[in-house]
Amino acid sequence: MSQKPPRSKPYPVQVQAGNIYYWCACGGSRNLPFCDGSHHGTGKSPLPHKAVADGIVHFCGCRKTRKPPCCDGSHDRCKESPGAS
Repeated sequence: MSQKPPRSKPYPVQVQAGNIYYWCACGGSRNLPFCDGSHHGTGKSPLPHKAVADGIVHFCGCRKTRKPPCCDGSHDRCKESPGAS
């Protein structure tokens, strides 16, 4: 399994209330942000997200969120600031 590099922005996904979406925590899925089973043998497991309402959910792309599987803006802290060494 090759892990895809983190994405510096979230994945906006249209969800339907009551449905469960499984977010890829390992980064190896070919169907990011969702799990495709690539995590087997990594010690990581997908995280379920049950939609409480119809609408857009921003699933984390950088895998640094403190509120997985949803984006919390951590991708802004992932980028080096100009002039950083």
